[in-house]
Amino acid sequence: MSGIKAKLKFLANTFEIIEKGDYVECAVSKKKIPLENLNYWNVDLQEAYFSPEEAKQRYEKLK
Repeated sequence: MSGIKAKLKFLANTFEIIEKGDYVECAVSKKKIPLENLNYWNVDLQEAYFSPEEAKQRYEKLK
């Protein structure tokens, strides 16, 4: 990983790369997520999550 943060547009089952990079940052934990490991995001909020745990934390906060 070269340390370049990517800019993505999150779609329903995929994402579009707006600006090339190696990783995105988790909206909850701020952990770096390599693009090849990115599996969790919210299309409406346009946020990435490191794991289901962070996705659940965000969901609970928004309820």
